[in-house]
Amino acid sequence: MSVNFDRVIDRKNTCCIKYDCAEKRGKPADILPMWVADMDFPTAPAVVDALREVVDFGIYGYTDYDDSYVEAVQNWFGTRFGWKPEAEWLTITPGVVCAVAAAVRAFTNEGEGVLIQTPVYYPFGEAIRGNGRRVVENPLVLRDGRYTMDFEDLENKILSEKVRLLILCSPHNPVGRVWNRDELTRLGDLCHKYGVVVISDEIHCDFTYPGITHTVLCSLKKEYEENVVTCTAPSKTFNLAGLQHSNIFIPNPELRARYQKVLNELHIDNVGIMGLAACRAAYRHGAPWLEELKAYLASNLDYMREFIRTRLPGVRLVEPEGTYLVWVDFRELDLSPDALEDLMVNKCRLWLDRGNMFGQAGEGFERFNIACPRATLEEALTRVEKALKEL
Repeated sequence: MSVNFDRVIDRKNTCCIKYDCAEKRGKPADILPMWVADMDFPTAPAVVDALREVVDFGIYGYTDYDDSYVEAVQNWFGTRFGWKPEAEWLTITPGVVCAVAAAVRAFTNEGEGVLIQTPVYYPFGEAIRGNGRRVVENPLVLRDGRYTMDFEDLENKILSEKVRLLILCSPHNPVGRVWNRDELTRLGDLCHKYGVVVISDEIHCDFTYPGITHTVLCSLKKEYEENVVTCTAPSKTFNLAGLQHSNIFIPNPELRARYQKVLNELHIDNVGIMGLAACRAAYRHGAPWLEELKAYLASNLDYMREFIRTRLPGVRLVEPEGTYLVWVDFRELDLSPDALEDLMVNKCRLWLDRGNMFGQAGEGFERFNIACPRATLEEALTRVEKALKEL
């Protein structure tokens, strides 16, 4: 297989949130979008073929998964991560954010604290607040350009805030850390010790850079199966977010029953036929395409790293270990969050995710999506260079 990831595809006029909703969301019509986490690449050919087969059949009735689907999912995680989830652990939802929101309802009561590690994917906070729970922050520590967990603060917050639920982002969005086995074990042991349920969002697990390995939290110790819920999806890996399909694994039958009760109450327990077919095909046949994609993303990161180093004074790259989202430090420019946003939107004509969306600890940062053709990335960085010279 040889995929041309350099090909620029016009996504406008396709009801695309990334390219067609700028003015609706208060941005200039001519802005270059590098914000939302979907890719500007067509999905793997095997997925397209599977979807075409479903379309050609012509009947799109109520659907459920079968043994062949479970086997494809198990083999994917078994082959790539040495973790084979049991069939009965599986629950399918329309997305990981939906799954997180359902977990907040299932495992906490109104007014209780839910812990997140900021700066972190902002829908976590929205899901907590929107369901009448309190956000408890365990901020990550940035030292020498690398983020780490503050385990002393984590334990203190669990105890002082009576935390019953923690949402882990692994790999972490937006800072790009792929937590190692020691870090995950320390977190897992603390949560198991204090009876904290962990919602482990591992949607970016397939994206690690050379030399980095993702570890499934639940795979580390048998006892973690008592309190860990693992959230996965093919959506980031194969650019399938619009098909609304995620695989959630809950080993503990009591937690699974509580979770399923919430899904039933919300009537979101059906399975979409397209998402099912796409995921099965991706996990059966998509690995060669994914390996070429990861190599291309690594080359994009190399290009961005060198561009920032040589042409963007005062700007720092936070080196990612995983994801195709790059966290960039603009704090040396000494701009307020609104001034930095004005620079990006009105001077650079770039639509990024501004850092303070991810929590106060994200002020002065911007998140770039580099899952795009090199020409798009080059254009974006050149715009930043020009604007900084004028600044």
